[in-house]
Amino acid sequence: MLNTPPTFSIYIAGLVFKWLKAQGGLAAMGEHNARKAQRLYDCIDASGFYRNAVAKDDRSRMNATFTLSDPALDERFLKEAAAEGMTDLKGHRTSGGMRASLYNAMPMAGIDRLVSFMRQFEKRYG
Repeated sequence: MLNTPPTFSIYIAGLVFKWLKAQGGLAAMGEHNARKAQRLYDCIDASGFYRNAVAKDDRSRMNATFTLSDPALDERFLKEAAAEGMTDLKGHRTSGGMRASLYNAMPMAGIDRLVSFMRQFEKRYG
């Protein structure tokens, strides 16, 4: 019925809000997300192998995009990352490259793991 509220969606939203509050609230989550993004962008910026075309002031904290110096290595990067349990890194179908989602539930350990993989991949193919 049109006037029936989406009760399951409301319930799930309530659980998310409780989780966010338990993490320290919005300000704490904002700081945490900024640290995660900075760690990944520092890896990209320190490398000549990875590139980010977005101006530093305009970069997303939720979806970090980057390209490899040789686009021919994209499929290898994705395949090796998937073998390490890191999936869905493929960028947008029109712009290519890679896209790492850094949403709230992604722990810092996940970013550390991606950065470690990226550094190892660069050593092998860079």
